[in-house]
Amino acid sequence: MKSLFSDDAVSEIRTRIELLQETQNPKWGKMNVSQMLAHCKFPLQVALGELALEKPNVFKRILFSMFKSSLYNDKPWKQNLPTTKEFVVSSDKNFNKGRTDLLEEIEKFHAKKEQTEWPPHPMFGEFTQEQWGQMQYKHLDHHLKQFGA
Repeated sequence: MKSLFSDDAVSEIRTRIELLQETQNPKWGKMNVSQMLAHCKFPLQVALGELALEKPNVFKRILFSMFKSSLYNDKPWKQNLPTTKEFVVSSDKNFNKGRTDLLEEIEKFHAKKEQTEWPPHPMFGEFTQEQWGQMQYKHLDHHLKQFGA
């Protein structure tokens, strides 16, 4: 699995984001491309400690633990998976600002590639540095594929 801590993977993701057009339609899902760009910032912000999520109850934590490895393994995510309420974007967003903001968050995350200590994810618990990088790449790749990029 590629990692957002890899220079090559960041370059690839950046190129794919820059190729997006405001009028692109999704292959699946409810978000338009501008909403997707805004949505993709949130997991990066969680990793960077910029966005706090509500911790789930014990039952949900147990349920989430069963799916934890799917966040960073090589198997593609299914289309139309549910997302946490804090990551839902339903209002209109500015495409150019969304693209710029997402690219900035990617750079901030990538700049921490030497960081070895990471805070636990509020829903899934502990991740290694490698798993954080893989998970962030996988999320971006999933949504870029959603828009054919």
